Amino acid sequence: MRKQKGFSLIELLIVVAIILIIAAIAIPNLLRARMAANESAAASSIRTLNTAQVSYITAYPQTGYGVALANLGGATPCTAAPATACLIDQNLAAATAAPGKSGYIFVVLGTASTYEAAAMPVTLNSTGTKTFCSVEDAVVRFAANSNADPGYAGCQALPGLQN
Repeated sequence: MRKQKGFSLIELLIVVAIILIIAAIAIPNLLRARMAANESAAASSIRTLNTAQVSYITAYPQTGYGVALANLGGATPCTAAPATACLIDQNLAAATAAPGKSGYIFVVLGTASTYEAAAMPVTLNSTGTKTFCSVEDAVVRFAANSNADPGYAGCQALPGLQN
């Protein structure tokens, strides 16, 4: 009788089935971890925007807070001015439309005496499940299961993040 070399079809199908079962278990956990990382990055970016707004109003007291995200950034090489203060990374300053930064779109709306910074997931339940926002009190707040900017008054009514 001849000695068999290699694997039989049944053995290969069993191995493929085991790999598919492991992938079916692992992929949802990977997606949840990625979404949590996106949300953490968005909350951190909102804190960065708070710091940038305080620096902006300190540097340009006659102007007040930065009225838009572009006022806080600036393309390299950046020259500080009220229109482009060079306080945040240009990747964050340009994250105003999809695909955004880390799955989030950022918005800053300001006046001379107030501002609101918000981060909304590009695709709800895929890139994130929370919208983050902050006003001049620098408390980072969130709205669960939302990808809409709550606005200034809406942001003030939301719960703050727990550290």
